[in-house]
Amino acid sequence: MSIETARAYLREKGFEDRIREFDVSSATVELAAQAVGCEPARIAKTLSFAVDGGCVLIVCAGDAKIDNPKFKAQFHTKATMLTPDQVLAYTGHAVGGVCPFGVTSPEVTTYLDVSLKRFDIVYPAAGNAASAVRLTCDELSELSNSAGWIDVCKNWA
Repeated sequence: MSIETARAYLREKGFEDRIREFDVSSATVELAAQAVGCEPARIAKTLSFAVDGGCVLIVCAGDAKIDNPKFKAQFHTKATMLTPDQVLAYTGHAVGGVCPFGVTSPEVTTYLDVSLKRFDIVYPAAGNAASAVRLTCDELSELSNSAGWIDVCKNWA
């Protein structure tokens, strides 16, 4: 899977031309911001958690951190991040390039955190650790097949 899956998915939706690939790593928020040329907060990082025997992806702003009490109130469980092997198995994307595009497993549910809503344009990964895709929050919501907007982050406001 990885970038080929994300690219095929975004092509099908008419957004392939928004993918940017880099000669440098974009595996962290800081590296992605340097590669894209934007502030780190605009990087839409995708975090992977174990919830109810499945995987929850939370796409949030680059400067946001999971707020454990908010997470527990939302999902009724402790925030437990998946291992890199589990992330790859659920999403088809390796850590550093995880994105909500082309993920077809019924065991994966994607949510968007409100920390992103302050931006007109955000940059999630596009399936590998050297890519990003330029999207509005509305486009991200549509393309990610999001189950909705939630508030589970802190340190961004």
